[in-house]
Amino acid sequence: MLGLKDLAAIAAEHVADLEAEVCPFDIADQVNFPSAQPAIMGVINLSADSWYRESIRTSVELAVERGSELREQGADIIDIGAESTLGQAQRVGGEEQRQRLLPVISQLASQGVIVSAETYDAEVAKACLEAGAKVLNLTGTIDSEAVYRHAAGHDAAVIVCYVAGDNVRDVGDIPLDDDPIPRMTDYFSREIETAGRCGLAKGFVDPGLGFYYGNLQDSAVRIRHQMKTFLNAFRLRKLGWPVCNALPHAVECFGDEVRSAEPFFSVLAALGQTDLFRTHEVPRVRAVLRTLGVY
Repeated sequence: MLGLKDLAAIAAEHVADLEAEVCPFDIADQVNFPSAQPAIMGVINLSADSWYRESIRTSVELAVERGSELREQGADIIDIGAESTLGQAQRVGGEEQRQRLLPVISQLASQGVIVSAETYDAEVAKACLEAGAKVLNLTGTIDSEAVYRHAAGHDAAVIVCYVAGDNVRDVGDIPLDDDPIPRMTDYFSREIETAGRCGLAKGFVDPGLGFYYGNLQDSAVRIRHQMKTFLNAFRLRKLGWPVCNALPHAVECFGDEVRSAEPFFSVLAALGQTDLFRTHEVPRVRAVLRTLGVY
């Protein structure tokens, strides 16, 4: 059972990292990092295969309408994906991804919405930037240098996800260390160095807790890994980039109340000094963060 002693032990062991400062930047002159108030990223899934049914919008009209709704609910950024990360989901090629993503991105961007495009395809990423995306949610490793260069050329930011494989659809198992942060730190250190060589000045590190790995099917193992990572995420900020965390579901624990899972995990992520919360439950998570801010 997680308690104050556990939190105190983490803080005491890594006290130097608690005060780590990240390099400041803004996105589209609207959202600043770091900030006293964390930012929220709402989610729209253009794939009918996506697990979180409330986030699915399969037409341009409905997706644009949902994007405007999420902004009104308090989302600072809207993340749009054309392919589900579920292992059994249908693969969506680059051309079809562009057909799904570009009309939605261009319409929302024209309304002043900050749009993030989730992809691991460099050509899709380039097209999304040209359509008006200001953030790329990078869920792969193969084309990362090209993605960094494209983003730098558009003064955009990249969310670099920790992916144990070529991309999120080709992962198998993830290393399960007792302390997940050192391995992630090594991974992100290399990516940040590469991004700098490519001219990218704006980026986030994302531990990739929303992805599906073969050795995380046991709910207790998966949730323990997620909780450890959330509470220790502040240790990644010493790399100089803010931390983005995708909030998971833990349906085995929450059952019919699964829509309360992301707000619960947002508490742990906030304790770990997360800068950007990716969530399907924008108003609920926003309420949690506002309440924590009162203290």
